[in-house]
Amino acid sequence: MSFEQQMQQAMRSFIVEAQELLEGMERGLMELEPQGSADDVNDEALDGEHINALFRAAHTIKGSAGLFGLDGIVRFTHHLESVLDQMRAGKLAVSSELVALLLQGRDHLAQLIDQIDSQGACIADTPEEQALVVRLQAAQQPAGGALVVAHQSPIARGPASAEAAPVTVVAHGSALTPSWHLSLRFGADSLRNGMDPLAFIRYLRGLGEIVGLVTLTDALPPLDAMDAETSYLGFEINFKSEASKEEIAAVFEFVQEDSTIRILPAHSRIADYVQLIRSLPEDDLRLGDILVQIGTLTQKELSDALSAQHDAQATGAPAAPLGEILVREGATHQPIVQAALDKQKQIKDKRSRDNQMLRVAADKLDALINLVGELVIASAGNALHAQNASQIEAAAQITRLVEDIRERALKLRMVEIGETFARFQRVVRDVSRELGKDIALVIEGADTEMDKTLVERIADPLMHLVRNSIDHGIESPEVRTARGKPAQGTLKLAARHDSGSILITVSDDGGGLNRERILAKAVERGLISTEAAAALPDAEVWALIFEPGFSTADAVTDLSGRGVGMDVVKRNIEAIRGSIDIQSSAGVGTQMHLRLPLTLAIIDGFLVQAAGRTFVLPLDAVIECMEFAPAQPQQGYINLRGEVLPLLHLREQLGLTDSAADSPNTRSNVVVAQIGGQRAGIVVDALLGEYQTVIKPLGALFAHLQGISGSTILGNGEVALILDAAPLISRASRSAQGRQAPALSN
Repeated sequence: MSFEQQMQQAMRSFIVEAQELLEGMERGLMELEPQGSADDVNDEALDGEHINALFRAAHTIKGSAGLFGLDGIVRFTHHLESVLDQMRAGKLAVSSELVALLLQGRDHLAQLIDQIDSQGACIADTPEEQALVVRLQAAQQPAGGALVVAHQSPIARGPASAEAAPVTVVAHGSALTPSWHLSLRFGADSLRNGMDPLAFIRYLRGLGEIVGLVTLTDALPPLDAMDAETSYLGFEINFKSEASKEEIAAVFEFVQEDSTIRILPAHSRIADYVQLIRSLPEDDLRLGDILVQIGTLTQKELSDALSAQHDAQATGAPAAPLGEILVREGATHQPIVQAALDKQKQIKDKRSRDNQMLRVAADKLDALINLVGELVIASAGNALHAQNASQIEAAAQITRLVEDIRERALKLRMVEIGETFARFQRVVRDVSRELGKDIALVIEGADTEMDKTLVERIADPLMHLVRNSIDHGIESPEVRTARGKPAQGTLKLAARHDSGSILITVSDDGGGLNRERILAKAVERGLISTEAAAALPDAEVWALIFEPGFSTADAVTDLSGRGVGMDVVKRNIEAIRGSIDIQSSAGVGTQMHLRLPLTLAIIDGFLVQAAGRTFVLPLDAVIECMEFAPAQPQQGYINLRGEVLPLLHLREQLGLTDSAADSPNTRSNVVVAQIGGQRAGIVVDALLGEYQTVIKPLGALFAHLQGISGSTILGNGEVALILDAAPLISRASRSAQGRQAPALSN
């Protein structure tokens, strides 16, 4: 591989990583802002690690962009990073306005990355970017040059301020000055050796401000036993200083050998140290190194503790952990040690996860799936040619292994749909505010897995359905209140597995579809007659909105009214062998049900025969099979254990004829299939059993063929059509209700 190819590959990795980080940044910023609120922030999400994750994302993008000489991205990301840095330090109030500004910054950064991806370079320093930079800079400097500590979260408050506190404005260098607590026990011979304890305290004042001093007299002997040259006093000092712990410890350098000098952060600063540890880069540091790096431990204290640990090991006794020794010796506090240990564990866990993940190009996975599909077909052919017992057993073992390989290969392409759902948080926020509505997005079934290709192809249809629900479905707060509804509307995205397919529901609690307006528009456009309109059932009325160019909007807006969209939504969903169904109730809301296949590659199938042809039914849709006697009356249903089960004769529906199969003595079979809440019996000539089915597309010529979703190649080389159970079951149900359905056709 040439150097240029290596650089292109590295650049591609940077773009993919940056896009993933920006998606995570958007989710993190959205979590700071509770849904439906434009005036507050989400205190539950306002913790140190959450803000740190946002900062690390920006910092990583800036660092990686610098490696490729992308100075425009580096400069802009620096401004974004600076705001996040002040947020994590508790120096900047986190407000809804600030979150909105950061989201705009994130969007601009995403545009720059997309320009790199599509054009190989980004257009930086545009007027729009310059205006955004000015706003980011202004956000870092509140009025008056003061630092604002708002929403007293763990970022900005210590343990003592557990109760809600008002917003505080402080001048630079006062309340935020580091505080220390000094515990001084001078050696008994200090005075005798020419060391005056009070001189050390006076010298200490040169480094900062002593705000509290307590003299300890517990070691004073009776007056008649007192020695004038012996030091008996101790001191507890609260000290404010910008000096480091090392600098303060240097004051007592000449008395450290025979004195007990403990320099600890004040209790009010423990939370600050914990926060500082959490914000450290994810470097491979040891416990002592972390504590020295943040300034809560001196190098001498670390060396002494390590020596004590080593001495204990030399005696054969179990040595105490380093953190325990440091706390026992009074060198630091337990919460600070625990925070450092947690940081170590976090770094270790992250690296462990990173080592378990391997990024693979999608086209390589596609090639693997195709090869597995060919292996499935070859395995089936091999099983047909097995002659004796040993060959049959070997073929069965190969079939089992191939099935295992198939399942594992397909799982490589499975992703959780929650990541796609989460992207709509931003859409709901922005569009609802643009329309002056108050809408909360509820997500259910985020851990439902489906093929990555399908997830990518339903993103645009879902986007259109979500925007339609916001624009047309959910009413304004004033209208909702007048109708006795909560002012805040609810939009729900739900996903679940159902009968071997994925069911995605987009629902809202808005006003529902307007039947009269839809029918009036359909009559106006000549889609139906006035007489037919009155007799149409609701399901067929709702289906009219999928007609090309159909719209009931009174005005054209940025969101709707052009009549372009719902027909495209249906076409895109059907292109991936899916279907869409609508349920709506006036004043209650609307539900859009999208039924999609689990995968576009390989499924478990059930082979049946009709008129001498072989067909495949998705195995997950098959409930049971039974014999259908020829003497049974030819009616559109049977009694299945007290349940009226509608029937569909596959030969009739597909227009197939076969003289042998048409004999009155031919026994048929019924396959009971179920999709969603509908069940029906499909009458076939023969049952051939389960079969691993490699799905082959039919091509554009048969794209609109109803009841057929694809084809497959059997082990003997024969081509079999894959039946789409949903329209077959629906057709059988309608026939049983008294409306004769025509034969399936293209």
